[in-house]
Amino acid sequence: MTGALINGVDVVRYRTDTPAAAKAELDRTTAVVTGIGITAPNGLGRQAYWEATRAGRGGIGRITRFDPSEYPATLAGEVPGFEASDHLPNRLLPQTDQVTRLALVAAEWALADAGIDTGSLAEFDMGVVTAAGSGGFEFAQRELCALWSRGSQYVSAYQSFAWFYAVNSGQISIRHGMKGPSGVVVSDQAGGLDAIAHARRQIRKGIPLMVSGGMDASICPWGWAALWTSGRVHAGEDPELAYLPFDPRATGQVPGEGGAILILESAETARGRGARSYGEIAGYAATFDPAPHTGREPALCAAIEMALADAGLAAGDIDVVFADAAGVPELDRLEAEAIAAVFGHRAVPVTAPKTMTGRLYSGAGPLDVATALLAMEAGEIPPTINIAPDSDSPLDLVVGGARRATVRAALVLARGLGGFNSAVVLTATEGREIS
Repeated sequence: MTGALINGVDVVRYRTDTPAAAKAELDRTTAVVTGIGITAPNGLGRQAYWEATRAGRGGIGRITRFDPSEYPATLAGEVPGFEASDHLPNRLLPQTDQVTRLALVAAEWALADAGIDTGSLAEFDMGVVTAAGSGGFEFAQRELCALWSRGSQYVSAYQSFAWFYAVNSGQISIRHGMKGPSGVVVSDQAGGLDAIAHARRQIRKGIPLMVSGGMDASICPWGWAALWTSGRVHAGEDPELAYLPFDPRATGQVPGEGGAILILESAETARGRGARSYGEIAGYAATFDPAPHTGREPALCAAIEMALADAGLAAGDIDVVFADAAGVPELDRLEAEAIAAVFGHRAVPVTAPKTMTGRLYSGAGPLDVATALLAMEAGEIPPTINIAPDSDSPLDLVVGGARRATVRAALVLARGLGGFNSAVVLTATEGREIS
């Protein structure tokens, strides 16, 4: 094992011939993903989601959760066929919002996928860190309507926490007896990657198991009005023309609900119990854009470079980039320029599967991480649907269908309102050799 300093970041590298003691030390600090749980607009569960995504089947359509006819925007990515009572005990239903129900089910599936029986583990050896951009908006709207129309005695006692940003972390930890380090990152698009990075830090500190990811669900009148104020929501009615990142016809983005929950373990813990590893959280960085009109460069490029340095990889080692894909022309231009600046003109495949689901806010980054890991497993890069990029685009966009490829390393990008940038580098673990 050797140390290196790249762009000011201390990087540890290893080869397969690393001495056993050094390799064991690294395994204790390497965070790998052993379980994936997905609730998305184009698929419930890991397998259904992946089959839809690789085939380019979208889940965006007219809102059904409420009548959107009086609103400027009517399209969203809704999770289809989700009945919470089919998955959760009745006692949880009165105290949870849609977003928490989705998170609880995704966590259950992720733990099952990882082959983990939480009852057999020490309660302080398990923690939960999730991200949330809005909390339980639908629950809060219902209870506030009861307060205004009927009085305080008709407001549920569960309102005290069901709306709260940290409720997903809390409910997951309670349900599974997890008393280790826990928390929530309150942010929109970038927050999901930040939560995974925080969980990775806990693994490096010696916590054997962390549940992480993000989930959002604000498809209710109150949430919809709030989303519209961003100025980035598409107002058309054709799902195939609604969300077109990196396309000259782009006029905004489509909100969605759902996300992904991941199980992170140290490589040592996973290997010790014979667990399958999807891949490693190898690198991470976050930056913040300078204030507008200062003349300073946006900071996404710096986030990419620092994440690569943290992973000990060069730009040429990355096999695919999962773009943030804002669907707003100026933001798309800045992202395309940042990717091209780091990797070169059309030097790496770029994809945005979120065109099938809409923008899931804090759930988007974790879902892209899960998708990238599934792409590594399948040897296939899912497409960006519906778009027709400019012929002079600097990006090699994967369009028209999935692309067969060996994916050993992937970069996932996310940007939030106000200038947040986050980048995560994922690497395949089995047979990995980094020089």
